[in-house]
Amino acid sequence: MKLRDYLRLGWDQLQRRKVVTALCTVGIAIGSASIMVALGFGESIQHYSQKQMSFYLKTDEITIVDQSNDPNNPAKLTTSKLDLIRTFPHVKSVASFQDLGQFNFTVDDGKQSYLHLFATELDTLEDFDAKFQQGGASSQNNLIVLNYGATLGLMDVKTIEARNKLMQQNPSKEQDEIFRQMDVLPYALYQKQILLKANNYQEQSANPAGASATQPKEITLRVTAVLKKPEGMPEYMLQGNKTAYVSPQTGLNILESLNKASTNGQPRYSEVKVKVDSSSNVKQVDEWIKKLRLTTQTNLFQEDRMKGEFAIVRLLLTGVGLFVLFVASISIVVAMTMSTHQRRRQIGIMKVLGANLKQIRNMFIVESSLLGMLGGFVGILLSYWVIWGINLIIIQFGSNGRGDSPEILFISFWILPVGMFFAIMTGVLSGLYPAVKASRTDALTAIKRE
Repeated sequence: MKLRDYLRLGWDQLQRRKVVTALCTVGIAIGSASIMVALGFGESIQHYSQKQMSFYLKTDEITIVDQSNDPNNPAKLTTSKLDLIRTFPHVKSVASFQDLGQFNFTVDDGKQSYLHLFATELDTLEDFDAKFQQGGASSQNNLIVLNYGATLGLMDVKTIEARNKLMQQNPSKEQDEIFRQMDVLPYALYQKQILLKANNYQEQSANPAGASATQPKEITLRVTAVLKKPEGMPEYMLQGNKTAYVSPQTGLNILESLNKASTNGQPRYSEVKVKVDSSSNVKQVDEWIKKLRLTTQTNLFQEDRMKGEFAIVRLLLTGVGLFVLFVASISIVVAMTMSTHQRRRQIGIMKVLGANLKQIRNMFIVESSLLGMLGGFVGILLSYWVIWGINLIIIQFGSNGRGDSPEILFISFWILPVGMFFAIMTGVLSGLYPAVKASRTDALTAIKRE
């Protein structure tokens, strides 16, 4: 007998026993779908978590900290080393940050607040996940980029004094709520001139003890861009996160005006951030940077910990799918055994006509394999329906009814052959016992009893 004959006979038997075939198919479909959903769930959540960790924990970034004040120290972070790092493979961007300290600033008719100022390459802000709400980066001097928090809670002196007086005289929850809303109220600063003034700590560091105190110089800068509000950050954190960025040359000018510039005119980097194209390449790039005798920091340990946790979840879900397949295999064994009992006369006639044990055994194995394959195809459809339903729930409830959330769960194409393999193997293994039993049927006894 050829394979085509086995397939024709097996398919004919499946069509004759429609109810049994349907029940066995459903069992295999549920088991194989459970495995495919488990694998897809694990891969999807891991992929989604990696994206979230890359955004929040910055697992695709390397932070270089300058721990040496000696310019002749081989471990000193220098401009030449930064230029070399920019040429490394897998490096998307390199941004240096110089902490200029905290400044008070005034705008328009006395509105004032404070900010923490950093000097960095403004054209690299977008490379490090910063998005512009207004304006954009510019290479010109005397320009400043504000984050969203720096635009919140600007008030003039009279408003601040009246607010403090009311809080002292008649404190209440209603007033606290009003003042809290004032602290998170954004103020239009785009394209406006702001006056920076060093706070008391900056003034004291610029004027050491014994030196005559002088009126600190006000530094005029124009707001060239405002960054977008960070996603998922609560208002109370936005209120305290007031950060601004200027170009390295503007930062050097500010330090010179405060008499804090270095003697050689070169900036001292507080830290340097390196953006890598993928978190999987961070370890390799980190090793290259360490060969330059620089101190680095990464968050890869967080990603490794999450991978271990997701591996456990995926293993548990896969175990559930295998258990369902085991239960389905029992139903196949029962169904095929009953089929063997019902087809004793057919088996006896085939043996009398010359069919050997191998042909009888192969006929039942192919029949059970077809049953497993049919269950695998149904399982693929079922797994996609389950994933689609879960995504629909996430979109409806996770996006607060806006319907703009991306699909989180997906099933990769490599998972489909895995699910089909388990389904077919379940059919093959479940059909071994009935096939062996059928091949051992005595032809004369079977014909005589029937």
